[in-house]
Amino acid sequence: MEQVRAAAPVAPWLGGKKQLSKTLIERIDAIPHATYVEPFVGMGGVFLRRSWKPKAEVINDLNGEIINLFRILQRHYPQFMDCLKFQVSSRREFERLRQTDPATLTDLERAARFIYLQRQNFGGKRDGVFGVATGRASRFDLSRLGPLLEAAHERLSGVVFENLDWSELITRYDAKDTLFYLDPPYFGGENDYGKGMFDRGAYTQMAEQLSSIEGAFLMSINDKPEIREVFAPFIIDEVRLSYTISKGKSGGKVQELIISNRSTVAGLL
Repeated sequence: MEQVRAAAPVAPWLGGKKQLSKTLIERIDAIPHATYVEPFVGMGGVFLRRSWKPKAEVINDLNGEIINLFRILQRHYPQFMDCLKFQVSSRREFERLRQTDPATLTDLERAARFIYLQRQNFGGKRDGVFGVATGRASRFDLSRLGPLLEAAHERLSGVVFENLDWSELITRYDAKDTLFYLDPPYFGGENDYGKGMFDRGAYTQMAEQLSSIEGAFLMSINDKPEIREVFAPFIIDEVRLSYTISKGKSGGKVQELIISNRSTVAGLL
């Protein structure tokens, strides 16, 4: 393992792991591995916050816009910053970019469009609306965004990017020294990241495939009876989280599960 400077997600994302990331990273670091693989990386809420780097790291997402952003951040960081330099924060620009087909853009333009929309989207939703709030500066402020992008650029050094179905990725990278961290769509929210990208039957398929891998895995998921039943053969731990629905307003507590085929540190928050 090599110690590296941890980074932070560069934009909000539905299902981000801000509260749970510390506990997950402690569990991940407790499992010996030479290769680390994330089949559902999203905006990297766990990956970017890791400060220990194994020999090989692979991040994957079926959303090609995410992988394009990370690839551009890794390999074309100065040019990417140039693309963002003159971008303004406005509802009109948000709507223009939202209606632009990313297939008509260069990879640099696609990455700039994606991060602009994600920074401005209300709640980090995939098809959100222009988010505004009194008493708060625009989320698309390059003076504050720049350091986040630079840290992510450094953290992504040497990382392999894939744009595969989660099952194919596990098959390709499974080995005795591989650790998979899975953050699939939560039960009941299978279409939150795009219609048809993940279906409810995939949980059963996932449990069956994970039961026969050589490597280790850790998964975070919402606590539902159906999930407990499907993943009953594995080690299941509970964690309670408090969340807010808006500034100063409590949304209550939720219980989530951390599922694994390896025993790690005892005790969760």
